[in-house]
Amino acid sequence: MRVRDAVEADATDMASLANQPTDVMRNLVHDRTVRVADNPENASVEQDQSADEQPDLCGVVSYDAGEDTVHVTQLAGDQDAVGRLLEEPVRFANVEGMAVEVLIEVDDATRQSVVEDAGFEREGSGPFFSGKQTVRYRHAAES
Repeated sequence: MRVRDAVEADATDMASLANQPTDVMRNLVHDRTVRVADNPENASVEQDQSADEQPDLCGVVSYDAGEDTVHVTQLAGDQDAVGRLLEEPVRFANVEGMAVEVLIEVDDATRQSVVEDAGFEREGSGPFFSGKQTVRYRHAAES
């Protein structure tokens, strides 16, 4: 699995993964730090790819730094990709001495398990998004 910065051409695949409109994901690429994971079965050697032959994506994470916390704003994809992509905001936060927060839907036990395996601790209830309750997870800054 290759992790890289997202580009605008990834917006359609990102939208499909995150169940969001393509224009929202295109704007996300410009407004946040966005990393994607290539699907290894479909990725070819990078220099052999044309702009129209972008590899399929298997995951996406976006995040934004606040005053003392990095907030994960999108997290989608298969379990392996999500676990690997969570390393990106955590690595950034550790360098900056910040914590990381992510919200997961309360009924998404699989995603909660991946987040917990990545070292995040459940911090309690989060806000409602699209009528669904979330759980707030936090990864403390390394000292």
